[in-house]
Amino acid sequence: MIVTLTELLNQPEYENKLLNAEQTLGFITAMAAAPHLLDPAEWLPYLWGGDETAPFETLEEFEQYAELVVTQWNQIHPELLEGTWQWPEGYTLDEEEIVTESVRDFAEGLLQGWQLSRDDWETLMPEESEDNALLGGVLLSISMLYDPETAIMTLSEQGLTGLDEFQEIYNAIPVMLCGLTQRGNELAQASNH
Repeated sequence: MIVTLTELLNQPEYENKLLNAEQTLGFITAMAAAPHLLDPAEWLPYLWGGDETAPFETLEEFEQYAELVVTQWNQIHPELLEGTWQWPEGYTLDEEEIVTESVRDFAEGLLQGWQLSRDDWETLMPEESEDNALLGGVLLSISMLYDPETAIMTLSEQGLTGLDEFQEIYNAIPVMLCGLTQRGNELAQASNH
């Protein structure tokens, strides 16, 4: 009996059929941070590449998967709004690789999820607004964690030595993500009145 989403995603039969555990967590985090609630029915298919048919043998397997995803969302969403969200255990930086595969995959999933809620974010935080700088800063930081090699080259061109900056960015992500979620939520509520 599979108990956690990670355990389910680590099953060999789902390899290359679903986003891996870290990508899935990043994607769910993006959905949990979105300023307007998005129906999981709209975004679940993206977790298996957008195909119309889910890669599950039975309806029970699909329902278990969907329930685990929604449970994860239900855990992350309030943490982001309360400002208590932290990097999951084991998601760390690495001296040689700069970021671990977990952090890179999480960042990839987050960026993929952001694409789905992008219009909402850009409507609430238009280009000329102060809020857009917050949104841009979070996305830039996540992008740097997803592609650290390019980011280090860019930083060194500006005279900065990469790894310390990465430590700062990595450490700031929880605060930035929580702040962005809180601000997006405020703006979304204000736009509904």
